[in-house]
Amino acid sequence: MDNKEIMENRERIKNAKWRQRFHIEPPDGWLNDPNGLSFYKGEYHVYFQYSPIAADGHTPRGWGHYHGADLMHMAYDKAVMMPDIPEDSHGVYSGSAIENDGVLHIFYTGNVKMEGDYDYVTAGRGANVIHVTTADGSEVSEKQVLLRNSDYPDFCSCHVRDPKVWKEGEVWKMVLGARTLGNEGCVLVYESADLINWKYTGKVYKEGYGYMWECPDYFELDGKGFLSTCPQGLPHYETKWQNLNESGYFPADGRLEDSRLGEFAEWDMGFDFYAPQTFLDPQGRRILIGWLGMDNRVYGNATTELGWQHCLTIPREVTLGENGRLRQYPIAEFDALRKGERRHADGCTAKYALPLEICGEPTADFTITLDGKLELRFDKAKQLFTMEFSDEKYGCGRGTRNAVVANVRSIRLIADLSSIEVYLNGGETVMSTRFYPDGDCAELEIKGFEAQVWDF
Repeated sequence: MDNKEIMENRERIKNAKWRQRFHIEPPDGWLNDPNGLSFYKGEYHVYFQYSPIAADGHTPRGWGHYHGADLMHMAYDKAVMMPDIPEDSHGVYSGSAIENDGVLHIFYTGNVKMEGDYDYVTAGRGANVIHVTTADGSEVSEKQVLLRNSDYPDFCSCHVRDPKVWKEGEVWKMVLGARTLGNEGCVLVYESADLINWKYTGKVYKEGYGYMWECPDYFELDGKGFLSTCPQGLPHYETKWQNLNESGYFPADGRLEDSRLGEFAEWDMGFDFYAPQTFLDPQGRRILIGWLGMDNRVYGNATTELGWQHCLTIPREVTLGENGRLRQYPIAEFDALRKGERRHADGCTAKYALPLEICGEPTADFTITLDGKLELRFDKAKQLFTMEFSDEKYGCGRGTRNAVVANVRSIRLIADLSSIEVYLNGGETVMSTRFYPDGDCAELEIKGFEAQVWDF
């Protein structure tokens, strides 16, 4: 396509069926991991993995960029980086951003896939940590390679990626996701005094959690540390680890390199969630944004035929619950988007325009059904919350997801034009999915409690 055709295609996509109101989507093509989440010079910056034009992701992958003074009102900028040096020839992959002395520093993985008879695990792949800076969030400096395969420990395979950088006292810290030669997932930890020269200080792992840990992130809340990561290669069960790959966090108190990781907890129990990243905003909130998507070898998305695929989650504030588990809840700015409120009586069925929000406080078993094709239900005796599609087209191949929940005290469901995010008990349990209704309305049936329904 030439530039005119690209712009005409993007204009068509803006008004296409299933185009969303509250979720960041690519202007065209493919979106995956959120990257470089930051607040810089009065604006929030949300970068994302971006393959322009091709909705199947089969074009060179770089970083797209949204920015704005308000996380719920972001504007698309452009593709700020694409592969253009030998060290990122097969993709500008995931990474992070952090401000220092008025400059935004960006770190990412430059992916290289060599031609030849390689297994691309023990040989044939380059994984380079690359650094750029920007003074406006949009125009970036010349790319600087900081780490190559030869700079990683000898036990590493060629799979090392996704640098996340933060400051700890006077020291800069970096974590990288890795796969060992023994097919064990782990996180590598590095330190730097100047953001340029990095020294390896140790690895963090827990036996039995897959062969590769992607998208690592370390942060602290109320003095407690947490290591977030995405293990690949976990077994699958009826009530946990149900997706192709998982996303979750380990409690990791103390110096990260010395941590004995606690129990792994999943961020989101739904069909579509991966590669979350967090950052600290000017209000001191720990904000999480995830990819509201999943590897499409299992199920698909109806938007692909219309020219784009995937979106990001609504930004979520992460807090520490009384039980030591993390909670996620839509940032407070989302509430200001609401308009009319209606009461939906127990046992009633009504049609509502999308997007919509449902809030309620069940006391026992309940069901919420959308268009007779997607059912959310809670069975108190089994302590089980279930999300189940009964229509192949409506769910685009999605089936059933389960979460163990002792009791549902509150539920909040936000349905955009083609995605749903469900928050139980103030965000103690979360389930997200894509769905594809026939139009911009949904028939809603609720049994078991009276609900508030908001429109927008």
